[in-house]
Amino acid sequence: MTRARWSALGMAVLLALYLVLITFYAVTLVTDPLPIVRGIGWALIVLPLLGAWALVVELLFGVRAERLARLLEAEGGIPAERQLGHDEAGAEGEDRDAVFARYADEVREHPESWQHWFRLGLAYDASRDRRRARWAVRTAIRLERQERQSPDGQTPSRETPSS
Repeated sequence: MTRARWSALGMAVLLALYLVLITFYAVTLVTDPLPIVRGIGWALIVLPLLGAWALVVELLFGVRAERLARLLEAEGGIPAERQLGHDEAGAEGEDRDAVFARYADEVREHPESWQHWFRLGLAYDASRDRRRARWAVRTAIRLERQERQSPDGQTPSRETPSS
């Protein structure tokens, strides 16, 4: 297991423990005779539910993104890390922009290809634009799932990348 996986697992376990403890405390508050304390208790019951939902969503995203990375790597479609700005010296901003533009153009040409969307997500990530990286990877996950579920392997496109 990689260091990132251990870190994610550790944080998930700590968050789950925190959510359990808060839930027990919330149940104690709900049984108090004062209405304001009961209200706080109910709020503390709702918050751990939201936290558990967020934890599950993020873990599923990580598992699905990692699965796509393995599939793309098996196809030989993962770009070289140095092209995306992960080299030791660090790529210059202009180099990263040129690489990003190439992957954005590929997505425009093949909007139904999860592979192209995933590579665009890697390019966004290398440009340190995490929000768009997650958006592109989520799009790749959705397209791959549609491709897997459709009998002919084709998927309709609904999104286009922004520059």
